[in-house]
Amino acid sequence: MDHQDATLLQSIAALATAPLLDMAHRLREAAAPYFASSALVIFTEDCTGRPQKKAGDEAIISRVSIAELDAIRATLVEAGDAGSWSGDATFGGGVRPVLAVSSPSNALLVLADPQPAGPEAQWMLRYLWTLAAERIREKVADAPPSYLIESRAASAERLRVTAELVDQHSTTLETLLAALRSPALGDAAARTAATDVAARALVGLRTLNDRTTGLVEEPVASAFQRLREDLRPLMGFSGIDVQFIEPPVNGRALPGEVAHAARAIVRGLVLAMVDQEGVRRIRTQWDCDGVNLLINVRDDGPGELSASAPAMARLVQRVEALDGSMGVDVVPGWGADVAVAIPLDPPARPLADVAQWNLGERELEVLQLLAAGQRNRGIAAKLHISENTVKFHLRNLYRKIGASSRTEAMALAHSNGLR
Repeated sequence: MDHQDATLLQSIAALATAPLLDMAHRLREAAAPYFASSALVIFTEDCTGRPQKKAGDEAIISRVSIAELDAIRATLVEAGDAGSWSGDATFGGGVRPVLAVSSPSNALLVLADPQPAGPEAQWMLRYLWTLAAERIREKVADAPPSYLIESRAASAERLRVTAELVDQHSTTLETLLAALRSPALGDAAARTAATDVAARALVGLRTLNDRTTGLVEEPVASAFQRLREDLRPLMGFSGIDVQFIEPPVNGRALPGEVAHAARAIVRGLVLAMVDQEGVRRIRTQWDCDGVNLLINVRDDGPGELSASAPAMARLVQRVEALDGSMGVDVVPGWGADVAVAIPLDPPARPLADVAQWNLGERELEVLQLLAAGQRNRGIAAKLHISENTVKFHLRNLYRKIGASSRTEAMALAHSNGLR
């Protein structure tokens, strides 16, 4: 094995074992010998708390928006060029050359200023990207409780900020529209042109708000339809009749993490049932009682499905990661009936009053600036201390308030009235 092969294998191993937060950095490092870039962004709607994972030039990745990524994805879909597209696009606040690559899991990879190295560069990049996208999908499906709490907190905070921006700008633009439509104004042509501009701006803001909401929640009916599409190949080739009982169309929308994990759980249950001898029919049903997503999967097999089997035990862990429950009822000769209940809201957490956190004066100042959206550098500048001192205070206050991350600390601070 030569040095290049050994390096590639090491990169693949690092990519396969990387935590979600490091996935973009690992992918960029692995792809560098084949495709250099100034910045790399992964966009996946499965991770509702962190739909973007970024690596590279901070001046670019700090300005990448969901609207830019949506526009690039739309261009990629229109091109229909075997899942990839290259050209100039708005990315990171400016127009620059990009390469966009899709994946089977519907995730998107975008490279800024791509520079291929050799004829195999495109193939190697696609191989590494497919591996990374699949690992992201698996990690989200197996997410531990700590990830789910943090992801939901980030989703809720992003939705809150976006809603505030929409309300603010909508009020301004609606006032502008009212003024420009007034017959007291003289220049009709100018009024018409300005009205058109303002109306389009309003549509853009509302679209952004709907788009952000779509990342946080998914209608139960469309989530169930995606499950049917996932199981379509099994229905076509196994000869087993998979029946679907539709959920109520007006049922409560599902948090993104719940919808994604629920589909993975049902897929796992169906595959476990198919492994039994004599199964001819499987029925799956979703319902929503306003508090829980209720899942029922039933087969007509020999009734030998065991909750202690490795495949089933893994599914139980997925359900418990969502603070849910799973029951398996088997009747020999008649089949198995599996009932799953997944709460739609995160488990209640005891939140301490700010005074009971026993924060020092400086720690409270740091938390207030953190809650206001300041980064470490901004906090350091406002308090006239070093960034290392900021990190020291953050570690202490995380411990005192019971937060495991920056995002969770922000959510706890906002819940207790800090802004």
